[in-house]
This record gives sequence, structure tokens and C-alpha cells, in this order.
Amino acid sequence: MKPDRAWVLLPSGKRLDLLTPDPSGWTDRDLAISLSRTYRWGGHSRWELPLSVAQHSLLVLVMRQKMNALQPLSRSKAMRELLHDAEEGFLCFDPISPLKPHLGEDFKTVSNRLRAAIATRYALEPWDCADYVLHKQADHLAAASEAFHVTGWSREEIRNSLQIRLEPVATDPLPLLEGMQPWEPWPPRTAASLFLAKLSELTRADSDVERPGDMNAVVEREQTIRALAAGFSKLPPGQGRQTAWPLTGNSLTDTYVVAEAHDGSEIAEGVVVDGQRDEDGAWDFDADFTLFTTDGEVLVCHGYNCHVEIQ
Repeated sequence: MKPDRAWVLLPSGKRLDLLTPDPSGWTDRDLAISLSRTYRWGGHSRWELPLSVAQHSLLVLVMRQKMNALQPLSRSKAMRELLHDAEEGFLCFDPISPLKPHLGEDFKTVSNRLRAAIATRYALEPWDCADYVLHKQADHLAAASEAFHVTGWSREEIRNSLQIRLEPVATDPLPLLEGMQPWEPWPPRTAASLFLAKLSELTRADSDVERPGDMNAVVEREQTIRALAAGFSKLPPGQGRQTAWPLTGNSLTDTYVVAEAHDGSEIAEGVVVDGQRDEDGAWDFDADFTLFTTDGEVLVCHGYNCHVEIQ
């Protein structure tokens, strides 16, 4: 007899039943971490690390934007590209495409239910024919490029064995991260933080995103968070207020905000280093909180007297 539930315990502490997924059953951070630990190409790679679905999702988004560089993707279209494989993070693995038809209708049903829950959660628009064609072109171009640069298939093997007719691109469209080479798979924490940062940028109602299909602003923000964490750790003893939640240097755990006094007299930008949290673990910006600012100052903000925007 088949079990009627398939629970997974997520990093947030939430439980998700894969058979009847609740669209509110995970956090964005849960999804980012899950996708960063789900690997493409059966987990095989010529690099030290395999390629995560999180990095692949960002690659497809950027490739789709580059198809028409002069016309920025809308936020809704960028979101649809970013989340095109999101259900794979909760399925625990990404089966290679030729294997999927052999996994049976039950696997397809579970996958479709997860995809529907994700579409509901993030209000994804259905694909129209023209957009879907462009999406599949970007997805196949990413696959050809990954096969060549990441897993080591030859161009002839990509055409004949993998049946992918598009030629791999030479230049990695994703921003080159410090200390890494083009096409190198990112460590899971890096992939998760960049995916989460992009997802947060696209889902924030107050976010003014000029080019939703670009990654440059997200990477620059992550670099700023990393620099602030390093700067805060070097403060002389007693200069900064102690925090129970040490900075880690990425948006998986650190919160980067802009705080503005209600009268507009002062604006501060930086990472939150102390304060109160609500029952979900989020910072309570109605109470006092402390920032380590981009000017290198430790600043106590009175929540009742300022407006805060999470970046």
C-alpha cells in the first residue's frame, strides 16, 4: 500500500508534504537552499563541485534576457524564468531529461503538484506560446553550454548523444565571482544566497528593479554584505554592540536594509547586527535595532521613528 504522505523537514522548521504541497509550506530561503543542493547532470562535473539547479536557474534567466538585450524582461517574466525548475529543489533530485519518461506517472503527478503549488505561491503567469519558445531556447542553450563547459561533453557528443542542436556559448553570461573561473559551479552557500537575493528582489513590492533579468545588482549587493561582515568583525573590542547573531557575509542570514527617519532627516544603509526578532525569526523593525552602516558606523535606529526597506 502506498503511503498517503511524504513529509520533508525544511531548514526553516516548516514541514512540506510532497504529495499534497501547501503553497505556504516553505520559505524563500528553504527553496534557495534546496535548489543549491540539487544538482544538474546527475551530479557529475569536471569541476570539484557539481552544478546546482539554483545556478542553472540564474543562468537561464540571464540567457533569456540576453536574447533581447535592449528590451528588459518584465518582473513577472523574469520570475517565471527564475522558477522554471523550482519544483526540483523539493523533489530531492533532478533526473536527467531522458530518464524522466521512465519514472512513471506517479513521479509526473508529484512533480506537477509541486509545480502548481509554486505557481500559486509566486503568482506565476502561464506560458504563452511565444514566451515558451524563447524560454526553451534559453534552457537548451544553457544545457548545451553546461554540457560542454561543466560536464565535459564534446560538441559532437552534445549534438549526437544529447540531441541538443544549439551550440554552446563561449562566454559565461553570469557575473564572474571573486576567486572563481568562468563556468565553475558555485559552492552551495553562494548559489543559495544569490538565488535568494534575486528571488527577494523580484518579489518585494517596494523594489524598483530596472532590469529584472540582470544579475549585476544582486552580485554587487552580496559583495557589499560580505564586506560589511568583514568590517564589523574587525571593530575594536567595545566599539560595536555585541550581537547574538554573528554576521556571515551573505543574504542567507544577513539582512541588508535602508533605514530613513520619518521626517527624512537621516538615511542609513547597512546590515542589521542586533535587535529583536519576531516568532518567524525576522527582525522586528518596529523595535530598536542596530545597523553596521556602509560608512563603517554602528548606529542604533528607533523603529517607531523610521521607515525600513529590506534590500
